[in-house]
Amino acid sequence: MTKTTTKTGADVLPVNRILSGDCIEAMRGLPEASVDLIFADPPYNLQLKGNLHRPDNSLVDAVDDHWDSFASFATYDAFTEAWLAEARRVLKPNGAIWVIGSYHNIFRVGAKLQDAGFWILNDVVWRKANPMPNFRGKRLTNAHETMIWASRSEGGKYTFNYEALKSLNEGVQMRSDWVLPICTGSERLKDAKGDKAHPTQKPESLLHRVIVGTTNPGDVVLDPFFGTGTTGAVAKMLGRNFIGIEREEEYRRIAEARIDRVRPLERDALEVTTSKRAEPRVAFGQLVERGMLRPGEMLVSPTGKAAKIRADGTLISNDTKGSIHQVGAALEGAPSCNGWTYWHFRRDGKPVSIDVLRQQIRAEMRDRLT
Repeated sequence: MTKTTTKTGADVLPVNRILSGDCIEAMRGLPEASVDLIFADPPYNLQLKGNLHRPDNSLVDAVDDHWDSFASFATYDAFTEAWLAEARRVLKPNGAIWVIGSYHNIFRVGAKLQDAGFWILNDVVWRKANPMPNFRGKRLTNAHETMIWASRSEGGKYTFNYEALKSLNEGVQMRSDWVLPICTGSERLKDAKGDKAHPTQKPESLLHRVIVGTTNPGDVVLDPFFGTGTTGAVAKMLGRNFIGIEREEEYRRIAEARIDRVRPLERDALEVTTSKRAEPRVAFGQLVERGMLRPGEMLVSPTGKAAKIRADGTLISNDTKGSIHQVGAALEGAPSCNGWTYWHFRRDGKPVSIDVLRQQIRAEMRDRLT
């Protein structure tokens, strides 16, 4: 696995590495305000008592590892408070966190999130398309887990790629209930004995949606409960940096081998549909200043209205003067108008939207940034 470091002030951020040890101590070694996103899958604290068997009397491979055992709710709460405090410290001011859990722990974690100063944005229900049945028949089949998405603080300008998630959802606004399968088949990692390598391995589809929706290429994603490395594998594929923290040596070994096999996507494949609001602002006057449109040139609308361009980037049509938006609204008798899509200029006898020229300037701005 390629290991790199990134300078953050006087400190060095160990990106694309798996740190060994306790997550709280490891996070204390990270620079303050250095991470863009945290995805946390903390112990569920299942409080299992006794073995669970299927109807054929075979043993269910449940979560009974030592790392999921806490002496009491108070002990679990203290642990939650400690790791959340460090998580908030290492997040950038506009950073955000996702925490996933089951009914055993997510409500306690949610309260501690708010107590720590995080601002909850959404809770998302991951509805499992293929859940494990309830073998005892004494409760409903537990077919979902809950994820909490929160910004570091109220008013934080967190990343949200709304249009990208809408595109993932076939052009329909992404909802807060996600129907995705649990790990099965070749995605489910196995240990040397052929058993599940990790009892709560998350599917890559879940992390794909989280990372595409709430980070940008080059961002740093921290997973303090790294396990077998789903977060790191998906982050690497999608051109993000990751930091994993895992205290179990066997999990680290499996995660490193897994991430080594991942090949990042090509740069053009990393681009996602962006919100128009996120695009650089371009004033209509810039088109005039740069000679892309000339003062005195006529603009036309789809309804046959016309207006003349003035030297200061405003339009005039009869007695109506103002911006491309104001004049368009006045001519149509409408409360508002998007002048960029309303007005057209003529080239070779054909009407062309002035928005084409705006997009040319935006493309130049993006090229300069890269």
